[in-house]
Amino acid sequence: MDNIYLIIVGVLFALAISDLIVGVSNDAVNFLNSALGAKAGSFKVIMLIAALGVLFGSVFSDGMMEVARKGIFHPEHFYFSEIMTIFLAVMITDIILLDTFNSLGLPTSTTVSIVFELLGAAVAVSILKLVDGEQLITLENGSQKVATMIDYINTEKALTIIGGILLSVVIAFTVGAIVQWITRLLFTFNYKSKLKYFGAIWGGFAISTITYFIVIKGAKHATFMTPDIKHFMMDSWFMIILGSFLFWTVLLQILTLVFKKFDILQLIAMVGTFALAIAFSGNDLVNFIGVPLAGFEGFKVFNEAQLADPSITADTFLMTALAGKTKTDMYLLVIAGLVMVATLYLSRKAKNVVKTSLDLARQSEGDERFGSSLFARNLVRGALKTGETINLFLPTRLRNYINNGFDQAPFKAKQAQDPEPPAFDMLRASVNLVVASILISFATSLKLPLSTTYVTFMVAMGTSLADRAWGRESAVYRITGVLSVIGGWFFTAFSAFTVAFIIANIISWGGTLAIGGLILLALFLIYKSHAVYKKNTDNQEIIEQATSEIKDENILEKCTNNVHDTLYSVSDIYKHLVEGIEQSDRKKLKLVKKEVEVLNHQAKTLKDNVYKVLKQLRKESISESHHYAQVLDYLRETAHAFTYMAKPAFEYFENNHSPLIDIQITELKNVSNAVENFNTFVLNVIDHSNFSQMEEILSKQEELLHQIEIYRKTQMKRLKHEEVGAKNSMLFLGILHETKNLLLHIVNLTKAQRDFVQNA
Repeated sequence: MDNIYLIIVGVLFALAISDLIVGVSNDAVNFLNSALGAKAGSFKVIMLIAALGVLFGSVFSDGMMEVARKGIFHPEHFYFSEIMTIFLAVMITDIILLDTFNSLGLPTSTTVSIVFELLGAAVAVSILKLVDGEQLITLENGSQKVATMIDYINTEKALTIIGGILLSVVIAFTVGAIVQWITRLLFTFNYKSKLKYFGAIWGGFAISTITYFIVIKGAKHATFMTPDIKHFMMDSWFMIILGSFLFWTVLLQILTLVFKKFDILQLIAMVGTFALAIAFSGNDLVNFIGVPLAGFEGFKVFNEAQLADPSITADTFLMTALAGKTKTDMYLLVIAGLVMVATLYLSRKAKNVVKTSLDLARQSEGDERFGSSLFARNLVRGALKTGETINLFLPTRLRNYINNGFDQAPFKAKQAQDPEPPAFDMLRASVNLVVASILISFATSLKLPLSTTYVTFMVAMGTSLADRAWGRESAVYRITGVLSVIGGWFFTAFSAFTVAFIIANIISWGGTLAIGGLILLALFLIYKSHAVYKKNTDNQEIIEQATSEIKDENILEKCTNNVHDTLYSVSDIYKHLVEGIEQSDRKKLKLVKKEVEVLNHQAKTLKDNVYKVLKQLRKESISESHHYAQVLDYLRETAHAFTYMAKPAFEYFENNHSPLIDIQITELKNVSNAVENFNTFVLNVIDHSNFSQMEEILSKQEELLHQIEIYRKTQMKRLKHEEVGAKNSMLFLGILHETKNLLLHIVNLTKAQRDFVQNA
């Protein structure tokens, strides 16, 4: 037997471990979103409960994923070599695709990705079979017929999945919005007092639905469950829910009366997190390991057949065995569960994906990750007009009653007291978990395909809309964000199909060399993705550190550090810019352009988050607030001036224009040295708060501006005498002009810092 297939099986399992890691990073949002968003407990406690759910669910997994073996294609019509080609193409594609989405912080569906990867790879191999002239297939009754694509591919399954996407998105969003609107109207944001009387009933209903969710999405799939027990649970679903409701209602009411600090909503959040973690592990686990296990099963069958008959080859042995049912060894499921638990604790990308969901659902305003779109603006405009029209027909008392129910003052008061406030309250978290559990349970009972990612995400978006979290200050950005995520879901299907189709063709034509090359390519792309992600994350951490924990007692220190870091970067970037121009080095100028983008992003984030700092300061700190905001304005302008130097310089050499002449380089180097000396002097003044030297700073600025003006006039003479071209002059004069602006902004920044120090 060719040892290549043994190697491929090993590669499939190695890829499975990597797929588990990137898959958990993506799907963590499904079960962590509500508990983390409402801060239902400490991070360690929430992660512990989620980890237990993942381990519990891995044992409850129903073993071999049917869709991996026979859901998308008919394995009995494919040879062993073709099956292995399909599976390898799927695993390589899945890792690249999911890692890309994780790096972008966008949640996507592992179910959809695996289905369309299988479809794309199977279609590629099927086309090759038909092109090669293999026209006859053997049916179950032993007869033969002319093969078509439909005989190889289960097209109905793919269409059902697409329909499930559309249906689950609309239903989850709508139901989440309606239930949250009614729940909020009944309990309001000041729900503590009402929970004393109705909390046990709500808790009983919530936990009983979650219990049923655990039963039909978890226990019925357990490898140790007998058919009789499964039938009993399915036939007795009403009694299970009713008994659970009565039990939990009575128990919660007793606990509420006995323990004054007992929090029903916190218990719901923890139980719901545990349930969704079970569902994720018990069902989505097979998205990550189903394909390698199917490949391993096929390898064992082929190996046994070849031992019995050495004449059998990988290109002649049909994989009829994969069309039947098989069971997965328990130890493999447990190992997979442990890998997922480790990923939960260690993956930074998992936190990044969760952050995207929480940013779109948070109750308060803030720095919005997504921009606005034409569709979002028109949708918000239409919704506002519709709301105004409806209000005209509502009685005043009813309108006031609704507005009082959605009065966010109690929640905002609690947020103001918390240095790290929750994204939303516990009531919304409980609604998220209950609605998601009900919808997933109901769809599963009807055997409808759907994605837990889609349901949990869209329920969270629906509840945030109903809770008036999408106000006029944030609605267009939140809607654009939701549309971006949804668009990413459909892009997942398209890209999964396309990439798997291409990779399957490459493997089919290139053989062993192609397999090795593709694996190396996948590793390289993942490495690059991690490098870019780490760099972006490090930059983001620097920004967050600059804005975090700013209080009255340390605001001056934080602000001075921000000014120092910006001015230090100014000298560095200007020096690198001139070096890049001197050497006509396009790559160096590209790096300078990236440095400028980072500096601009940091300054913009500081300015955009100024409201967070001002909210944390004392009310009497109005003078400090004014000067702090003024310093950030000039910081932003100082950083922004570089954009109009770095970008034109890069584009000039990107378009292969002539290098600057020697005298221009000399003049730019003189300016660069002067800017560096000026900046060093200013930094010394700011670091030591020695603002008595302000006059000397102005004098040095005047000298440098005069020098720049001389160089500007000299350049105009060169242009007039045609010593240089128009594009050359535009670049040179543009840099001189922006240098003047840079100097003006630095002086204004120094003055603002002086005023801040003197009034702090």
